[in-house]
Amino acid sequence: MPWPEFTALLVLATAMSFSPGPNTTLSTALAANGGLPRAMRFVCAVPVGWSALLLLCAAGVGALVAAVPALRFAVKALGIGYLLWLAWRLAHTDRLGPADARVAVGFWQGIALQFVNIKAWLLALTIVAGWIAGRGDVLPRLGVVVPVMLFFAFASNFAYAAVGALLRGWLAEGRRLAWFNRAMALVLVWTAGWMAWI
Repeated sequence: MPWPEFTALLVLATAMSFSPGPNTTLSTALAANGGLPRAMRFVCAVPVGWSALLLLCAAGVGALVAAVPALRFAVKALGIGYLLWLAWRLAHTDRLGPADARVAVGFWQGIALQFVNIKAWLLALTIVAGWIAGRGDVLPRLGVVVPVMLFFAFASNFAYAAVGALLRGWLAEGRRLAWFNRAMALVLVWTAGWMAWI
């Protein structure tokens, strides 16, 4: 892959991975509520699920979803429903705990979330269209793109989870955790609204 293309990929990966979205919001909330070790299952699931989504898009599934309105609607509806369900659970959690079941999102749920996350789909389709599709060297390009995106997906979610874990002691006082969780729930609701609008 030529250096200018690789640089553009790094810029896109940085902007999309570190901007707030469903994954980073959940990473922050999970670590704030249950601690960093508890959040790591989700933090590790994001790059695995997102890479699987990218590979499926590169194999043509992304074009199929984009071309069939019913599939596009199903992905969007499942994503909106899941985010609203997570937001409801998060908004009703007001105590710190190592294993609060109301805000637990495990490894497999984290992987599944990538397949109903519109931001993940947009990024995967953008990367396939801009860096992979129609190129003669598809496999070598995937060999560059997938590890880069794995790194950024992990790094961004780990950074957000670390912030959540650092806030944990401060959030333990008074009603701070309840307000924090409601704010994170509102971000998820806002994301669901954005998904419904696009």
